[in-house]
Amino acid sequence: QVQLVESGGGLVQAGGSLRLSCAASGRTFSNNAMGWFRQAPGKEREFVATISWGGASTYYADSVKGRFTISRDNAKNTVYLQMNSLKPEDTAVYYCAADRDSGVAGTQPDRYDYWGQGTQVTVSS
Repeated sequence: QVQLVESGGGLVQAGGSLRLSCAASGRTFSNNAMGWFRQAPGKEREFVATISWGGASTYYADSVKGRFTISRDNAKNTVYLQMNSLKPEDTAVYYCAADRDSGVAGTQPDRYDYWGQGTQVTVSS
């Protein structure tokens, strides 16, 4: 059974940093793209960042570009999201996602086949 488990969320003041982790189990994702999405209350789930299978290619939403960094450690079957200079508008539940078949995914949620349960990030002003 494939599982993605996020961790690292919490409460932080504006300007602070958090590092999210997503550990995968049940299969290896070393040949698959992975990504991060987020969903704030009353809003649709939105794309945050994606990383190709080997980590050479990354892509970010404009709202987080220059502040967030996605990375992966295929030996640990884990993907990370380093979040710096956090803003109150970054408050959301953050979800990790993995593509089942492709090494390069996209920005749309329906491109991803596996999802974690989410971790809450709250940024106070």
